[in-house]
Amino acid sequence: MKKLSYLLMIAGAMYTLQACNSHPKDAKETADSVNKTKDTTTNAMNTGGIAVTNDDAKFATAAATGGMAEVALGKLALTKTANPAIKDFATMMVTDHGKANDQLMAIARTKNITLPAAVDSTHQKKMDKLSKLSGTDFDKAYVDAMVDGHKKTLSLLQDEAKDGKDADLKAFAETTAPTVQMHLDAINKIHSSMK
Repeated sequence: MKKLSYLLMIAGAMYTLQACNSHPKDAKETADSVNKTKDTTTNAMNTGGIAVTNDDAKFATAAATGGMAEVALGKLALTKTANPAIKDFATMMVTDHGKANDQLMAIARTKNITLPAAVDSTHQKKMDKLSKLSGTDFDKAYVDAMVDGHKKTLSLLQDEAKDGKDADLKAFAETTAPTVQMHLDAINKIHSSMK
């Protein structure tokens, strides 16, 4: 019963906070806000806290957002491109990032971390822009987005692997980074072949 009351209190607080803001938060910002209110280092008595530091929770929300975007963009590419190399890469994105997303969600459940339910506004804008393109325009924009996205994701994972405090999230970052490096190498090869 206490947990239900707590969840209703958090939901009510989030609704109130959202109503008060002049600009709506995206899914990642909302998840980060919820996790901050659960941060064991600042508010454990009132919330029951989360099992990780705020920095580790922010890593989890950023990784989840990026992973969801990779899957969504991969599915979009499968419908938009005729390039076999890009189709193969997009299939790999859906499969590999789908598995990583499932692993991260399992860790988040055990650590009481709230993950975003959808991609953030930055990724949504990228998906909207790509969905309006076709042919080689789409291929070029998708490949550029994948190069950029994988560089950022690799850096995020490497930072967590080096500086993370939570052993499970750190291990997730360490085991996922080589896959993302392989993705970056593959998309760089496709990028070079398109020049």
